Amino acid sequence: MPTKSDAKPKAAAAKKPDGLSKPMQPSEELGAIVGTTPISRGEVVSKVWEYIKKNDLQNPANKREILADEKLEKVFGKKSVTMFEMNKHFSAHLK
Repeated sequence: MPTKSDAKPKAAAAKKPDGLSKPMQPSEELGAIVGTTPISRGEVVSKVWEYIKKNDLQNPANKREILADEKLEKVFGKKSVTMFEMNKHFSAHLK
């Protein structure tokens, strides 16, 4: 008698990529931070956070605020953003 463990799992390749895992081409401005090859939105967020932490760009008084350097200012369009609004700026830089 077959059991649930005998059922074959669906292949991961059969899944259609969602908005977070679909590779997209970063703009030149965003590419200066995350690289120029197609990358998923989730990877963009991870790499930008790595960049922020590496370059100490969080406001020490309010860790939710990102203080943009020259590269990030080109992506965000302003000198500072909150970590919550940061992701909305990426959509204009991913095609």
